[in-house]
Amino acid sequence: MWGAIGLSLGIVAPSLAMSGNGQGTAAAVGKAVPLIFVLGAIGIALIAHGFFRLTQRYNQAGSAYALVGMTIGPRAGFFSGFGVMVTYLLFAIACLGAVGSFVNAFLANAQGSSLHPFQVPWVYSALGGFVIAAYLVTREFRNVVRLLLAIETIGIISMTILVIVIFAKGGPAHGGGFDFGTFSPKGQSFTVIMGAVVAAFLSWAGFEACASLGEETNNPAKNIPKALLGCVLGTSVLFVVVMFAETVGFGTNAAGVKAFSTSGNSLATLGHTYVGLWFSLILSFTAVMSAFACFLGSAQTTGRLLYAFARDGLGPKQWAELDVKHNQPVKALVSVFALIAVVDYLSFVTGHPIVGTGNAALDEYFYFATVGAMTLMVSYLMVEIGTMVHLVRDRRQLIYEVILPILGAAMIIAVFYFNVKSQTNWIAEPFLAGAIMLIGLVIALAFPGLASKVGIGLSRNLREPEGKEFPASSGHDQSPFPTAEV
Repeated sequence: MWGAIGLSLGIVAPSLAMSGNGQGTAAAVGKAVPLIFVLGAIGIALIAHGFFRLTQRYNQAGSAYALVGMTIGPRAGFFSGFGVMVTYLLFAIACLGAVGSFVNAFLANAQGSSLHPFQVPWVYSALGGFVIAAYLVTREFRNVVRLLLAIETIGIISMTILVIVIFAKGGPAHGGGFDFGTFSPKGQSFTVIMGAVVAAFLSWAGFEACASLGEETNNPAKNIPKALLGCVLGTSVLFVVVMFAETVGFGTNAAGVKAFSTSGNSLATLGHTYVGLWFSLILSFTAVMSAFACFLGSAQTTGRLLYAFARDGLGPKQWAELDVKHNQPVKALVSVFALIAVVDYLSFVTGHPIVGTGNAALDEYFYFATVGAMTLMVSYLMVEIGTMVHLVRDRRQLIYEVILPILGAAMIIAVFYFNVKSQTNWIAEPFLAGAIMLIGLVIALAFPGLASKVGIGLSRNLREPEGKEFPASSGHDQSPFPTAEV
């Protein structure tokens, strides 16, 4: 169970989330950042309920796409898998921007009180992380992952110490005191609040990663749901408390909000202010490593999913080849890394996208990560629908719980609606996310046989204890491919 929690915690990357996800939120809603994370925690709890119930039943292996495939059908599983693959690709693109931002924050902290600290173009730092990850991703990196998880643990301990110090000193840098009005929507429109919730959802993205460890975990029907619950509850408390501490730490007046929204690394900035340079450097370093870890994991996951899609007929045959020596889909990974490099380079050269943090690297991170969070929310929506089907069809004794996935689905739809409602730019995050998912939907509808084959292939290691196979929603979903063991 603890290993499963560790995997989810490593993908969620609390140090990265708490160092870089508050700035865009502060720019949008001012001092109401803690309120946004409370709403995000409620939404994630509703979504986690669906994973909790489904992994109690379908507990051998798989993630969102597998659970959707088992409850709704393989074409729906394909659609969810497509969303997950795009999500991790976008996260990988975004995390290189975070690496660039956090490296400059580290350099600025290391130079103390210099008014004009030496900085490097963020694309150079991103390139360094890119090269190291490109090497590691094609080789055995179990020990690297363990090291990165250890660094993440240090980051959590460090941010907890920072919270205690901020609360103990009670003197925010820009005034405002312990303003509990940060949990109030006063002064903010409902549309703006719901639009900002995406940033909060982004912080929990990947919490469901432990659902893929059903075959490696002892007593998975019991321990995987426990791991999901532990990860969500633990990070929910951590994120809300840390975001409150960051908001009052910077100050809740106009100067404080501006300082928060433009910080290259909010934890490191506060660490320097409240503790000292040495503590700020620790927080800066863990943020860099957390962003690198998220990039490494996201890029490899994208490559493996691309390999799985190509293996079942959707994509060039070269992507479906495994390197014999390292047992890795090297050609698929090369394609993924090439696409990431092109997008990040174009972002650096053009100076776009612009989100409003005043930091080009952080803007790049926030934009692509938000698009990824929204495509992932579509997959989460499918899980909520799958949970409804599961409760009505197989768990009649728990039928009253169907209200929870209904509320979860309603919140996801509301967040999308209020994000779209106020947008006028055709490349705004919700429009791009919608266009990407529309491509997956078109493939699922136009090529039902192929979509079914890929959906089953994504989940071919998933087997329900009773040997139950994929439900067939139509004649196209009847497939000769195995749904139990390979």
